[in-house]
Amino acid sequence: MLIEIEHADEVCILRLSGHFRSGEDPGYLREKADEIRNHDCKKMLADLSELLSIGSMGMGFVVGVYVYVTKRAGGGRFILVAVNQRVREVLNLTRLNTIIPVAADLTSGLAALHDEEPGALGAGNA
Repeated sequence: MLIEIEHADEVCILRLSGHFRSGEDPGYLREKADEIRNHDCKKMLADLSELLSIGSMGMGFVVGVYVYVTKRAGGGRFILVAVNQRVREVLNLTRLNTIIPVAADLTSGLAALHDEEPGALGAGNA
């Protein structure tokens, strides 16, 4: 499991790769969650193109970041992009696909984040 954070204009890009399963290093996850908070992002795109699988710990991390970004003062926006079939099945099973917006790829995710109208990309699209 690898978590990387970078900036592209006013958007933070969170890249998750590898296998994000239960039993992974909780200290690493706390460190990355703190790093995300320190970036103070109002628009975040989570690129899952290199994420091979996700378990409950990974889903908890994604939900935690989603809640942090979207519930802050002034409201933030969060989008998942490039979700493979295996991860999409987990999102469908947990019904998170009805809450967290999903875009097909990085380009469409960035376009949706730059569109100022809330709801420009509904939850689970793509």
